Amino acid sequence: MAEIPPPASGARVGVRDVARAAGVSAQTVSRVINAHPNIRPETRERVLAAMAQLDYRVNNAARALGTRTTRTLGVIASDATLYGPAVGIAALDAAAREAGRWIATAYADAADEASVLDAARRLQDQGVDGIVVLAPHARTLRALAASQPDLALEAMHTGEGAERQREGAELAVAHLVELGHRCIARLAGPADWLEAAARDAGTDDALARRGLEPGRRWTGDWSATTGAALASEIAAAVRSPGGPTAIVAANDQMALGLIAALRAEGIEVPRDVSVAGFDDNPDAGYYRPALTTVRLDVAGEARRVVAAAVGEASGALDPAPPVLVVRESTARID
Repeated sequence: MAEIPPPASGARVGVRDVARAAGVSAQTVSRVINAHPNIRPETRERVLAAMAQLDYRVNNAARALGTRTTRTLGVIASDATLYGPAVGIAALDAAAREAGRWIATAYADAADEASVLDAARRLQDQGVDGIVVLAPHARTLRALAASQPDLALEAMHTGEGAERQREGAELAVAHLVELGHRCIARLAGPADWLEAAARDAGTDDALARRGLEPGRRWTGDWSATTGAALASEIAAAVRSPGGPTAIVAANDQMALGLIAALRAEGIEVPRDVSVAGFDDNPDAGYYRPALTTVRLDVAGEARRVVAAAVGEASGALDPAPPVLVVRESTARID
């Protein structure tokens, strides 16, 4: 690669500057930028190295004039303070970069149709090539599809992603049954979240396949605060004759709040009741006790969704099956 002096201070590095540094034509640089398939790997690497050396920044607005694409995907996200949406955004960003794309994120109340439609309009104004919805709700997803008929629309944890959620619930229930539990309750996520519905349905199916009746069911909002707030009621159920001996929580944060508050109620996990979570967040192994939970392939789900949003075959990119991570919060029943 030819060594050339950088442009004058304040001047913007252009395609021709990169082409001179890499010893290729400006057309070749353009093809690399636009992920053209007929570029030799060594040429692509030389161009990318020149871009890095010159700190070249792609001008999406200018590129869109010539290609009618900004290579940008819009992401509609909800509460990024929760582990699920936060890790989903990070995974989508990584998957988009792998595919030579970028993401633009707009936050919305996923349960509020007007809020979601407003977020979609803001993303459209930025010229995004498609939209991915995190933490989708059935009603708002239908409204979004109707309002954006010409824009590629995908949602995390639907289709194959939803199947992985159900499989995760199956793993949690199977584990508890193997430990001797027959009365298994649940702390479900918000009913209008498709992700929560898939986990709930998976729990129902797993119990039915084993000839077990669903136990008590409480509903939370994914937060540790909700788990703690329900602890008094759940403790009373655990103490009652025929009460649950195990609880499947729809995410780790609710499980954390529940376990901590149960201790204050005089209920010890897993001595008095076993608790399993979902997501395997980075802190799950440091809970007291360390949390048994289901780990999902969020990165794989993000790659699948990005591929679908940009019109590429995604069958080979389906997320890997979930994995049960057994720790100290579940134990064999006496």
